[in-house]
Amino acid sequence: MTDLNYLEAVVLGVVEGLTEFLPVSSTAHLTITEKILGQPIDDPAVTAYTAVIQMGAIAAVLVYFFADIRKIAVAWFKGLVKPEYRGSFDHRMGWFVIAGSIPIGIVGFLAKDVISGPLRSLWWVGGALIGWSAVMWFAESRATQERSEKQLTMKDALFMGALQCVALVPGVSRSGATISAGLLRGLDRVTSTRLSFFLSIPALTAAGLYELKDVQGIGVGPTVVGTAVSFVVAYAAIAWLLRFVAGHSITWFVPYRLVLGVVIIGLLATGTINAT
Repeated sequence: MTDLNYLEAVVLGVVEGLTEFLPVSSTAHLTITEKILGQPIDDPAVTAYTAVIQMGAIAAVLVYFFADIRKIAVAWFKGLVKPEYRGSFDHRMGWFVIAGSIPIGIVGFLAKDVISGPLRSLWWVGGALIGWSAVMWFAESRATQERSEKQLTMKDALFMGALQCVALVPGVSRSGATISAGLLRGLDRVTSTRLSFFLSIPALTAAGLYELKDVQGIGVGPTVVGTAVSFVVAYAAIAWLLRFVAGHSITWFVPYRLVLGVVIIGLLATGTINAT
């Protein structure tokens, strides 16, 4: 059993909820926090815990967007048997989310040992925080934001889904990758962010369910607490982020990412902390 108490579970739940949907990488922040708390970040149980408490954030997405998700699900299922529903936006959105989720499902499964092993190194976290900041800046510099949600296409969903795979590297940020992808496709920032939320549902749910088998090393109590806390905090973060991106560039997060990445690499280079 890994020694993770309830206070630490609350701390990790707050970190998860705050960072899951902001373009700063929740996995990076959880890895750093676990390291500060003295947890073995390359331990399978700790890796599993990181994935499982993300399901609290996904529950927040389901609750916050319940009306939208319900419309999409109903239209998609009806469209399977009734041709008149197949041209509707909600039916097409259902297919967009499904198709956009396939790439990360394949890559995540094939690379699962690398993701839970070597990529848990803080060298990767620091490097990815810095490296993907350049991509976020580039995406905003090229963004036209000329297309809205009603103009989404399957190519948009597949491109965003493909870039979502890059976020399997801790420090990249799943939201940072998908929002950047949407901007590069000419989508407006709110549309990119909303589709990023929808794409998170299959990806993070599958990851959490897959890792349930290994989280027993942490214990039921701390896992439930961390997941519940992440739900509450993530719900507030979703509401804030949607308002923020309506009028602000995601490059606002770049200075923070750069500073954090440089600090981590500096601490590693000087031997102040270990990579795992």
